[in-house]
Amino acid sequence: MKKFWIALAVIIVLSLLGTGVFYYLRFFGPNVTDKQQYLYIKTGSNFDDVYKTISSEGIVNDTTSFLQAAHSMKYLNVKPGKYRLKPGMSNRNFINMLKSGNQEPVNFSFHNIRLKEQFAGLVGKNLEPDSASMLRLLDSAKFAEQYGLTIDNIYTVFIPNTYQIYWNTTPEKLFKRLYANYEKFWTPERKQKAAALNLSPQQVSILASIVDAEALHDDEMPTIAGLYLNRLNKGMKLQSDPTVIFATKDFTIKRVLNRDLLTNSPYNTYMYKGLPPGPIMMPSVAAINAVLDHKSTDYLYMCAKADFSGYHAFATNEAEHKINAKAFQQALNERNIKR
Repeated sequence: MKKFWIALAVIIVLSLLGTGVFYYLRFFGPNVTDKQQYLYIKTGSNFDDVYKTISSEGIVNDTTSFLQAAHSMKYLNVKPGKYRLKPGMSNRNFINMLKSGNQEPVNFSFHNIRLKEQFAGLVGKNLEPDSASMLRLLDSAKFAEQYGLTIDNIYTVFIPNTYQIYWNTTPEKLFKRLYANYEKFWTPERKQKAAALNLSPQQVSILASIVDAEALHDDEMPTIAGLYLNRLNKGMKLQSDPTVIFATKDFTIKRVLNRDLLTNSPYNTYMYKGLPPGPIMMPSVAAINAVLDHKSTDYLYMCAKADFSGYHAFATNEAEHKINAKAFQQALNERNIKR
């Protein structure tokens, strides 16, 4: 009997140890592989969807233990997002991360984007919403009106920078986040400077987009901005080539021709006075500040320099400007730049 009880005790101890090891491995043992860097859970997914993704992408070594652990830990409320995977994570840590929705934000950067369509494409490439849903929002007059904007100037809200955005952020929440940053950017000091120019923040950004499109070198931006402000104040047409290119939607143009100037569009500043209804590109912070802190001069005309340095030859009168323009046209001809 003594041997029997000893044997029984050994069996019980071994069973308990086995059970302990089983539960330890199920919850605390390493299970996440190094096959994927992130797990993407789409909005509206349920547990079955998550399990299928984990299985098909080889995210864990033992899908059975993950499934058992998920049921034991009552992982039922699926939270969408982009989750960073650490090789060797236990089921417990992995599931706790998913349950808490502890996802990693995306570094969403944008600079010098010309069109709303391009911005929407960038959203679709980096975040869960597709480009079409983002574009629909930006083209919604009803949505723009909520912020005192139009579908033409709504693009002025986007201040180029790098933002930390959650992958599953909706287009509406993304816009709200960028609008909050826009409001912070437009400090009382900047608004005061804009008011001194008789311009709204949106109009400053529209003019800044033209300055940005004209300037290859940032140090020339304040002079260009001052020139266009001079023309606005005198009631002159801005006559900016980049606005004509924007109006034609042919961004391959290197030489604006007379026929391009006939493009009937509110963005064609050779045809219409004043600022266009919206920006012709996403203006940089440098361009916005260049308008607000422009250089005061008597310049009314400018033309790209014939040395193709990217700088401009400025003039206070049309006669001087014609000389500069003729030199540049001749330089274009010498390089056989016809279009």
